[in-house]
Amino acid sequence: MADHSIKGKTVLIAGGAKNLGGLIARDLAQHGAKAVAIHYNSDASQGDAEATITAIKATGAHAVAIQADLTTAAAVEKLFTDAIAAVGRPDIAINTVGKVLKKPITETSEAEYDDMSAVNTKSAFFFLKEAGKHVNDNGKVLTLVTSLLGAFTPFYAAYAGTKAPVEHFTRAAAKEFAARGISVTAVGPGPMDTPFFYPAEGADAVAYHKTAAALSLFSKTGLTDIEDVVPFIRHLVSDGWWITGQTILINGGYTTK
Repeated sequence: MADHSIKGKTVLIAGGAKNLGGLIARDLAQHGAKAVAIHYNSDASQGDAEATITAIKATGAHAVAIQADLTTAAAVEKLFTDAIAAVGRPDIAINTVGKVLKKPITETSEAEYDDMSAVNTKSAFFFLKEAGKHVNDNGKVLTLVTSLLGAFTPFYAAYAGTKAPVEHFTRAAAKEFAARGISVTAVGPGPMDTPFFYPAEGADAVAYHKTAAALSLFSKTGLTDIEDVVPFIRHLVSDGWWITGQTILINGGYTTK
């Protein structure tokens, strides 16, 4: 029987410096991961990455931060190579990388579309490719998507539309990696109370999102609190391994499928 606990496992988290990714990194270390490699994109996130590394090391786990722009296949391949050299082959690989754009289709430029596609679609595909090659047998692979995949709404076509392919990537990868006991899932949080959310939204939209979920009154902010998402991700990459090929919306009833 395979060991599906987190204790003693090695973890790789793309976008693991801050916000939800940073909290996942700290949480898995606190629950017994022996080594955590976190990726961050730019110099602007270096301070957050260093703080997360310090917190991980305080649990007794080994930790390393790797900077990379993951919009090319070569960069994603190098991320895995560098992480394996630093902490070993991952048992758990989590991709939280994403970029949001709120804009009408008629005003979205080709450059903006290409950028969204590179961050949200291309990097996710090649992360799954490298995970399929390098994650240990009986490992876990998880990608962050968005609850907007369950919405009927304007202005997010480039964002939700470039996250939507990850649903099929997840199903395909779950089938392809199953012979090695690897589970593959996608998680779509609702709008989260992080700096990732606010720049794209006006005051009226923020007020709407804070009341849109069925359980908004019971959230600290009305939005999805990252502290409420982390336990589900911890479950999916441990005892929840039997869930595979699924996209799960964790949003307090903000949208559903």
